[in-house]
Amino acid sequence: MGATPSGDPEKGSGTLDRGHSPGESSNNNSSKNAKTPGSGGPEAHVSGQSNKPLTRPAHALTFSELAAELGADPLSGLSPEEAKRRVEEYGTNDLGEAEGVQPIKIVIAQVANAMTMVLVLAMAVSFAIKSYIEGGVVAAVILLNVVVGFFQEYSAEKTMDSLRSLSSPTANVVRGGEAIVVPSGEIVPGDLVEVKMGDTIPADLRLIEAKNFETDEALLTGESLPVRKSENATFPDTTGPGDRLNVAYSSSTVTKGRAKGIVFATGIYTEIGAIASALNKKDSKVRPVKRNDKGKAGPHRYLEAYTLTLGDVAGKFLGVSVGTPLQRKLSKLAMLLFAIAVVFAIVVLGANKFDTNQQVIIYAVATGLSMIPASLVVVLTITMAAGTKRMVERNVIVRNLKSLEALGAVTDICSDKTGTLTQGKMVARGAWVPGMGTYTVEMAAGASPFDPTKGKIKFSEKVPTQINFKSAGGEDGVATSAQELLATSKQSSASRLQDFLTVASLANLATVYEKQPGEWHARGDPTEIAIQVFASRFDFNRLNVVSQDASKPGKWSEVAEFPFDSDVKRMSVVMRNNETGENVAFTKGAVERVIGVCPKYTIGEKELDVTEEFKNEILRNMEVFAGLGLRVLALASRTVPSNVTVSEDMNRDEIEKDLVFRGLIGLYDPPRPESAAAVRECHQAGISVHMLTGDHPETAKAIAIEVGILPSRMERVSADVAKAMVMTAGDFDALSDQQVDELPVLPLVIARCAPSTKVRMIEALHRRGKFCAMTGDGVNDSPSLRRADVGIAMGQSGSDVAKDASDIVLTDDNFASIVAAIEEGRRIFDNIQKFVLHVLAENIAQACTLLIGLVFKDATGLSVFPLAPVEIVWIIMVTSGLPDMGLGFERAVPDIMRRPPQNLKTGIFTWEFCIDMVVYGLWIAALCLTSFVLRVYAFGDGDLGLDCNDRFSPTCETVFKARATTFACLTWFALFLAWELVDVRRSFFRMQPGSKKYFTQWFHDVWRNKFLFWAIIGGFVTLFPTLYIPVINKVVFKHMGISWEWGIVFIAAFLFFAGVEAWKWGKRVYFRRQERKRTGLQWKDMDIEERVFGDYLTHTSSSDSSLPVDGREMGRGADSRD
Repeated sequence: MGATPSGDPEKGSGTLDRGHSPGESSNNNSSKNAKTPGSGGPEAHVSGQSNKPLTRPAHALTFSELAAELGADPLSGLSPEEAKRRVEEYGTNDLGEAEGVQPIKIVIAQVANAMTMVLVLAMAVSFAIKSYIEGGVVAAVILLNVVVGFFQEYSAEKTMDSLRSLSSPTANVVRGGEAIVVPSGEIVPGDLVEVKMGDTIPADLRLIEAKNFETDEALLTGESLPVRKSENATFPDTTGPGDRLNVAYSSSTVTKGRAKGIVFATGIYTEIGAIASALNKKDSKVRPVKRNDKGKAGPHRYLEAYTLTLGDVAGKFLGVSVGTPLQRKLSKLAMLLFAIAVVFAIVVLGANKFDTNQQVIIYAVATGLSMIPASLVVVLTITMAAGTKRMVERNVIVRNLKSLEALGAVTDICSDKTGTLTQGKMVARGAWVPGMGTYTVEMAAGASPFDPTKGKIKFSEKVPTQINFKSAGGEDGVATSAQELLATSKQSSASRLQDFLTVASLANLATVYEKQPGEWHARGDPTEIAIQVFASRFDFNRLNVVSQDASKPGKWSEVAEFPFDSDVKRMSVVMRNNETGENVAFTKGAVERVIGVCPKYTIGEKELDVTEEFKNEILRNMEVFAGLGLRVLALASRTVPSNVTVSEDMNRDEIEKDLVFRGLIGLYDPPRPESAAAVRECHQAGISVHMLTGDHPETAKAIAIEVGILPSRMERVSADVAKAMVMTAGDFDALSDQQVDELPVLPLVIARCAPSTKVRMIEALHRRGKFCAMTGDGVNDSPSLRRADVGIAMGQSGSDVAKDASDIVLTDDNFASIVAAIEEGRRIFDNIQKFVLHVLAENIAQACTLLIGLVFKDATGLSVFPLAPVEIVWIIMVTSGLPDMGLGFERAVPDIMRRPPQNLKTGIFTWEFCIDMVVYGLWIAALCLTSFVLRVYAFGDGDLGLDCNDRFSPTCETVFKARATTFACLTWFALFLAWELVDVRRSFFRMQPGSKKYFTQWFHDVWRNKFLFWAIIGGFVTLFPTLYIPVINKVVFKHMGISWEWGIVFIAAFLFFAGVEAWKWGKRVYFRRQERKRTGLQWKDMDIEERVFGDYLTHTSSSDSSLPVDGREMGRGADSRD
């Protein structure tokens, strides 16, 4: 107690002048003004104090004193009710810097974009040539577009804002004795927080336990090196922030070790809160001027900077430099269409000899408007926002919108095993102690895995290799009690079981305790919890033997901890025996890594050398456990020589050597019930699944076969392929890139995987042209998460660093959620493709109708348009706008996960898409022109009247009725096309191939998407007022009501359906035949194992198939639909 900063052995005297905020000395106690929530005015806030002043700053109090002042419990934390009350009292834990949704910016964005500017230009031209009606209608459409776009964009922004709060950093807190994960914003003073390497500190903490704990405080103090922390030291009140070594600061990152602490300051009362304004500065949007070594710049450099800045502004305005890749691509498409619209307008003028007559110009405006997909960008935004909201319901948080597009293209998933494919609820099922025998645990059905009093222990003097664990005859030992086994062990002078249990209990950071009689709880890593429960069965619970504080002395006291390292795959704890004064090292870890530092083992009273023969015996026993799907760890210990000074800064190799091997323990982590189905769904979708795990190869192989990652018929796989399918990280990393590329198949299982191996795996997949998703949870996984095409972090077990590096976060750490995310990604991709196809097909239809319609000339030689400008704007904005949104909300087609991944290089603009767009556009244009020609020439007098583009006169009756007929046809076609595009290949009348409702299924399909249904019904209803209300019909829309002409419309609608259905049927036949040529049968109808592993089963020649296991060399064409 009372130690000064200069006395800290880790930092020496140099710690006194470590970096502080400008103008702040190390003994600064200056006040910082802050507002206390609810106080209604400013209050002096002293650095180091809590939200409400303590008797002394937190760093000057012991953690026991601080806990007493804050009403905190260092063991069980606050109760949930108290935490809720304190949130109301202290407010949320944030810096008040989030801007949230800003309506003004949304309004500006709706007005200042390329599409709206084109409409404004059309409006200006209309007013300039005194076509006030057309100009007024376009102005009304602009207003409608802005209003609707604003509310939809506002809703989308609110959705994304809520997602940002979901994906914000979380904290592990203990409340009511339960370890839970909560958003950092819900942290309150008095909370008990646990942090580990990779976490971001959620609030200012007074440490109560620190194990090898260091934080990066560069953001706060400017200190470039991590700062070692100590929980037991206290410091004078005036100590500066940089020297408070018992405090961990909000927003700093844990670079090493782990710790527990009590929150004493949140929000603006933290140290980082005092400088939040400095963190909130906006980056300049002006390009910097390049200067020479002397700091001078010539005039051309200023011109360059201003030109680039204007280019950035123009790019942002036009949307070609902001947003996701697809949004940018569609913005570029809009610019291309605008250029085409200008060309078409010039064509119209040229066809009329560049006559500047009002009618010619308005025709040119109409043709230009026909190519503008005005609703495209807003529908895309709404669809993506709705997709992200739907993903939250499926336990997936999207951090990066571009990942929505990428998910549909994933060909390979590289997944962790523990907690992702498996339940993450481990149970110790077997243990082997040399010279003693084998212990197995049988859990009672439905028993809590944390309860050490449940289940039976069986003991056999045989070694695991001599036991048939799968036999029903009980050859795995005789059931007995833990007390009886301990008593037998105590009769042996070596007490080898007790030595084994001591390592199991002490080389362990988990806490297992009985909260209420019969109600057991646990905190910590699932692996360590399982081992601690096993030790507790024999009454070797860590809480019973380790000193908690001065009031609870135990046999052991902790001296140093060397946490698990993914490179050495071991963890060690050095404990002092309070009875003998000796330091003892306890180690557990991967079997190969532990026996490598164990030269000794014990039999009876003898300490024997570990020979190669004994090592092989250990490995054979381990393989028996691993073959049962158990994760096997080795336990070891040794007495540390008295001349060795133990500290956490020493090289761990000095501790982890000359160990005595104590035995093996096998842990079972059962696969999640949904994992096998999810893996099967991936295989159906043409996605390969790779398991990258730290477990032993046999353990990984057993689980991989159980969930379907490896073929169940492994005996039919050739030896060289089987060897490549399952590899250790050591074997894989030893290969050169060329050797990896020459493998017949990339490994489906990599055991003993290190973080660097994940990066190599991603690079190998990329060299094979694959598009991969990678899961990760630790700090060391960040490089692989960033390198992957889609980085997936774990929401429960993942570190904040991993989450920050990821594109999506799984809130339930479940592999099935990855598959759900891919399905959602494909659905969103499909729906975007559908509504873009709908919009562009209509644009082509309208443009072709107007361009070909140039041949219809009146007596003065001027072209008479088959569609008036207002009609075109009406169809683009009113008739089609809502159905486009409805297509964006469409559910996934039935076989969306039974076809290969999308190709991101082509994106939505596949050959099929482009051909469909032209075919549908030309078919609609042909039918519209035919209806116009029939009404004018076949059933009319062929008189195109005079000035019929401008006003109605008796001579224009034929033209006006023909125009109304064409308008009604185009309206119906646009609405019917939306329904036809719900599935781009299946018949509209048979979208559900398995349905027995042969004649009524189509009605169920159209009713299922109610938004699309009512949008189309609304389109039908709004057609009639435009046709029959006086003034609106003749003056605004330039057409008039029709009667018998509806017969033409109905026949044209029938022909439209017939043509589209015939085209779809032709596509289905073509793709089925293409598939049979390539594989002999349809890909989606092949047996799953034949489809995934067919190249490698012995009866199949590799030359007969084009389906390599690590990805499908197939395009969109494989999506053959019946």
